[in-house]
Amino acid sequence: MKPLQFPIIRLTVFLVVGIIIAQFVMVPIMYIIPSVGVLLLLLSLIFVFEKKRFKKSIWFDAVTYLLVLSIGVLAVNVNNERLRDDHYSRIDLQGKSAFATVKIKEVLKPSGNQDKFVGSILKIDNTSSSGTLIINIRRDFPQLPLQVDDVLLLPVRLSEIPVPLNPYQFNYRNYLKRRYIDHQVFVLPNEVLTLESRVNTILGHTAKIRNKIDAQLKVYQFTKEQQSIIDALLLGQKKDISQQTYNSYADAGVIHILAVSGLHVGIILLMLNRLFKFMERFRYGRLVKICFIVFLMWCFAALAGFSPSVTRAVSMFTVIAIAMNLKKPTNIYNTLAISMFVILLIKPMFLFEVGFQMSYAAVLSIVSLKPVIASFWSPKRKLANYYWQLLCVTLAAQIGVAPISLYYFHQFPALFFLSNLVILPFLGFILGCGILVIILAFFDILPSVFAKSYGLVIDLMNGFVYWVSQHEGFVFRNVSFGIALLLGSYLLIIAVFRLLDKQNFSRLLVVLGSVMVLQGVFIATKYVDRHNEFIVFHKGKGSLLATKRGGALFVGDNLDSHSKRNDRAIRGYKIGMGIDSIEDVALESVYTFDGKRLLVVDSFSVYNTKTFKPDFVLLRDSPKVNLRRLIDSLNPKLVIADGSNYRTYVQRWKETCDLQDTPFHFTGTDGAFRYRYAD
Repeated sequence: MKPLQFPIIRLTVFLVVGIIIAQFVMVPIMYIIPSVGVLLLLLSLIFVFEKKRFKKSIWFDAVTYLLVLSIGVLAVNVNNERLRDDHYSRIDLQGKSAFATVKIKEVLKPSGNQDKFVGSILKIDNTSSSGTLIINIRRDFPQLPLQVDDVLLLPVRLSEIPVPLNPYQFNYRNYLKRRYIDHQVFVLPNEVLTLESRVNTILGHTAKIRNKIDAQLKVYQFTKEQQSIIDALLLGQKKDISQQTYNSYADAGVIHILAVSGLHVGIILLMLNRLFKFMERFRYGRLVKICFIVFLMWCFAALAGFSPSVTRAVSMFTVIAIAMNLKKPTNIYNTLAISMFVILLIKPMFLFEVGFQMSYAAVLSIVSLKPVIASFWSPKRKLANYYWQLLCVTLAAQIGVAPISLYYFHQFPALFFLSNLVILPFLGFILGCGILVIILAFFDILPSVFAKSYGLVIDLMNGFVYWVSQHEGFVFRNVSFGIALLLGSYLLIIAVFRLLDKQNFSRLLVVLGSVMVLQGVFIATKYVDRHNEFIVFHKGKGSLLATKRGGALFVGDNLDSHSKRNDRAIRGYKIGMGIDSIEDVALESVYTFDGKRLLVVDSFSVYNTKTFKPDFVLLRDSPKVNLRRLIDSLNPKLVIADGSNYRTYVQRWKETCDLQDTPFHFTGTDGAFRYRYAD
């Protein structure tokens, strides 16, 4: 079967292309709307003309695809809050003391001593405005009990979302930018005034229901760990899960269980389909059944807070549910394409979210690869066949998402099949009982023995996951995997399974060609552009210097063993640069690289002006040095200050460098200092 032969799949491909173009090329909306109108008119004229001639030409297809591509660009622009005339970025707030009226859209996981929320701006002072920002409220006692749909009045002190200061770190600014969030505010509890408001959105009402469920579950004495898993499994709320539990599920290869997504919604669809099957016996029963199933799935999405993952899953399975219950046969590829087309038309930025990519990769892999894998063995015993089919589904899904997982998360749990084989057969039971638990708890009629039994089931699942995650040797971490390897891996996967499905010489050649392409990518990644580099990382209250030579990294630091073991800067750099080995070395006073010299001036403030003239000077550990005299005597091309220095010292040094007309680089604002040079 050739999926691209279906028109809706080709249309979806061009919609995706349009969204990608709009993401990387700014196309003014004043040009897009007329373009869409002209293309729509042209398409109508071609349709009328060809209908009279009873002949379809290539022009109809070409204009159709161009129109859909333009609609993809338009969808991105329409969803872009920044383009609205009343967006807060169009108001001049420089030097003004302004107050914003903000409605809470989402409660985020607290960070450090800050409670975090996503807020939608309603007004700035007395001017109607729009836009979304992050609200950080310091966690002083007593804490503000804020919920979704609460309206706040707070001072507007906009801060930009920080960029990562070290290379190859997660870029939180880009992540929020795709959600149209550019700024955040930091406020104290006594600066926030809660205004009288009514809960008037679905998110607000469902948040109240979730809060009541949480309060009722506490009455039945579920432990904090048990309740956090229940919230994640059934309510889509992961903010209370401990980091240890999250890491255990990730290392065991079952992290998808903690995110309400396609797996959960698919199981719920199967349960609802079986529950309402009796309706098919009545007149119009099939139609009523579809309406019931779709309504209940969207109720579940609302209860889970319409998080991106559950919204995507319910949208996808809504189309699948309708297709399942139609009398005429449907094609699964068509069904998936329709769901993707509709989702991206409404929320085009979902395309760039990891969850969206992994959801469709998993479903497409199950549909395409599972039949090929299952054909290798046909067990005669029912139980053996059940587990074999389950293994095939798990293996197919994992093959489909493995390249994406390696690209984004740089690790692969080799024991995923064991974890999934044990947990997935019981996940429907766990979800079904969990739904019953929260319904009974909501109405305060949950039997204590049922609550304790369900809590025990959660503990058993957690215990098994923790046991699997302890086998560290089966978790491949810090895997360097770039975009070229991602594309090469999918090329090879598709080629191999096409060959397994039907053996012929041309498909064998495609497989061999794919292997050569992947080998070429490996060679290029490993040996091409193997430049050397000297780098001063940013590390708060510490110094971290490294020299990269080929595939080796030599690291000098003054960190304690715990900080060094968990240092994200080195781990990210190792993954991003494909480092083979890391060696600890002592911090030096002078570094030489590419014919350049760097002098390190530490707290002892000792340096020799007669020995040599350095190209760079690094100030670390807050030295009490007369920087003006140092610049006059050494005349460096650049002065660098790392994160081990007091901020007051850094500010004074920057002012001195400005007066001396000497470039100044502070890793706390300018990011890590990197000097690259050839072998």
